[in-house]
Amino acid sequence: MNREKLDRLCQRGILGLVLAILIFSPLAMGAVDAWAFLIVQALTIGVMLLWLLRTWLTPKPQLLWPPICWAVLAFAIYAVARYLTADIEYVARQEMIQVFICGFLFFAIINNLHRQEFSQVISFTLVFLAMGISCYAAFQFLTHSKYVWNYETFYPGRGSGTYISPDNFACFLEMLVPLAVAYTLVGRMKPVLRILLGYAVLVMLVGIAVTFSRGGWVAVTAALLVLLGVLIFHPHHRLPAFLLLVVLIAGGTLFVTKYLSRTFNYVARVEQPLQATPSSSLDMRRDLWIAAVEMWRDNFWFGVGPAHYNYRFREYRSVYVQLTPDRAHNDYLNLLADWGTVGGIIVLAGMAAFAAGLLQTRRYLRRSEKDLGSGRSNRLAFFLGATAGLFALAIHSAVDFNLHIPANAILGVTLLALLSSNVRFASENYWLRLRSPLKILATVVLVAGIVYLGWQDWRRKNENFWLMRADALNTLQPDYLPARAAMLEKAFAAEPENFETAYDIGECYRKESFIGGQDNETLANTAMQWYQRGWQLDRYEGYDYLGYGMCLDWLSQAGESQKYFTAAAALDPNGYFTAANIGWHYFQTGDYAAARTWLERSLELQWNENLIAHSYLDLAKRKLTEDASGQKMPFPPGF
Repeated sequence: MNREKLDRLCQRGILGLVLAILIFSPLAMGAVDAWAFLIVQALTIGVMLLWLLRTWLTPKPQLLWPPICWAVLAFAIYAVARYLTADIEYVARQEMIQVFICGFLFFAIINNLHRQEFSQVISFTLVFLAMGISCYAAFQFLTHSKYVWNYETFYPGRGSGTYISPDNFACFLEMLVPLAVAYTLVGRMKPVLRILLGYAVLVMLVGIAVTFSRGGWVAVTAALLVLLGVLIFHPHHRLPAFLLLVVLIAGGTLFVTKYLSRTFNYVARVEQPLQATPSSSLDMRRDLWIAAVEMWRDNFWFGVGPAHYNYRFREYRSVYVQLTPDRAHNDYLNLLADWGTVGGIIVLAGMAAFAAGLLQTRRYLRRSEKDLGSGRSNRLAFFLGATAGLFALAIHSAVDFNLHIPANAILGVTLLALLSSNVRFASENYWLRLRSPLKILATVVLVAGIVYLGWQDWRRKNENFWLMRADALNTLQPDYLPARAAMLEKAFAAEPENFETAYDIGECYRKESFIGGQDNETLANTAMQWYQRGWQLDRYEGYDYLGYGMCLDWLSQAGESQKYFTAAAALDPNGYFTAANIGWHYFQTGDYAAARTWLERSLELQWNENLIAHSYLDLAKRKLTEDASGQKMPFPPGF
């Protein structure tokens, strides 16, 4: 087999692996879980390996390098720099790896899959995949299912497809609906395929409707209005675009008024928020956004660190937000909070370069349309549909964190890369001949990426194996603490930078110590060692200080424990769990008045599911009454 055939096989292999990533990621609940992302990471390593082979097999290797590539490269370099200077190494490394994955896929797609036939294969595969998942979402809605595959979700009655969150699923669909519409109206294809694409559009629109994602509804509506508005001003597509717009408006209005508006979720998510309750989800998002802005102000140039928002949030949280937010529910503010102004400038420069590339490509497409005469063009269809899809992503990202869902981020990167590759038609200046120095440099970068990502994949695979076993044991036998601690220690041995694992191990030993027995003092001291490891790995984790202080109280060293509870309160001043445990501490020391104050504050912050505060507040009040009356009051069994 000659080199050209091997080169073509490698190119087809890259296409197959990219399709595998694009198909697997949404089916694996967005590839959010560690095991799913590890598979995506392994497939990306395969893409890089085949690209490396193509570099040496292609007779005259070239590198397509439009201006946006400089921004992508700059952000990847900046990600390395911020990782090396981050406060929490573990989360910064995982975020840097995700940046690497998206960056490598961007460069691989733009240089290996820029041919029009590849764009069509990717587009049609994703559209019909989305149609199938939308059918599953409609089934979830009609049956009021609360399961995705065999996982229970928190969104019964809302269609989330193969995603855990309906909002993230809506984002996946909103990037593909405009693409399918554009191919249906503008593409050159056989009538059967056009009919199937039109049917896919309707099914995906139903899929978005049953997610009850308000951000998704706004984003897809805006994207379709822009797309159809452009086509209405096009002489060859004016009538079909106008008719489709009328059909969508009439059909959507009828569907919403006659059916959707009568459902519980519509009333809960559309009609009630219009009445502006103080506890609405928009108000909660506002608190998350305010925290992000405050983080950015305090760390203006470089941010708090990659993926640090969730771990620094407790310092900035308002009294109304007691849940763990994960992200800021606004990708733009999250970018500034995590990466600072420098990161924002790089991304803004990339957006400007991308917009300039679109203008260059559009000028070429106008010439191409005149040559074709009919106005039908698959290249124009992809250009308009993918651009509108990315526009929808940009809108929805203002109220959600879709770019931090791997499946959605990779889909966005794929559309971005394929669109950016079209500038090759506008100018030949973006092609770089890979002579020996550049070829060697490209080889070194690809080999380094393959080795590093492969090592990290293996390392995290071992960690995840033991973490999953520990979680399974905790579900089946939550009181079997020694075995769970042993599994967690094996996970920590595989990944000794994971502060959450250190905390969980400390909790196992603390709970076992509190059960009592001859070795309870040894167990408490062991727990304290693990808590100390935890705050050394993440100095913003206040729960480690709580656990350490609780162990000191258990060992009758209350005089030493106070400073650890004070440290926890400084790191989480508005956290109900922290306040409840400080109240517990004062109860143990006999300061029942202080205990009552902290426990009441905890209940003000979180009334429901606050067992510690409810239980010990009653006990503290009984103790205060007893001290005031001089009569002992009976305590409930177990206290």
